[in-house]
Amino acid sequence: MNTKILARLGEQLKFLRKDKGYTQEELAEKVGVHQTYIGKIESGKSNISTMMLFKLSRALGVNLSKIFEFDK
Repeated sequence: MNTKILARLGEQLKFLRKDKGYTQEELAEKVGVHQTYIGKIESGKSNISTMMLFKLSRALGVNLSKIFEFDK
């Protein structure tokens, strides 16, 4: 597992969350997980599923591709 990719993905999700004005707790509530899980994702410590990526994109109101724009 490439931890650099997970870290960059987490940073992008954190940026998008803050851009929407959500706390970790608010975003967690929207996707139905505990806020510590959002923290693990944002810190790059959790390899999340495709379904969770989809749920996060919906909760953040962005296209799934926007989450992966960290690589540009």
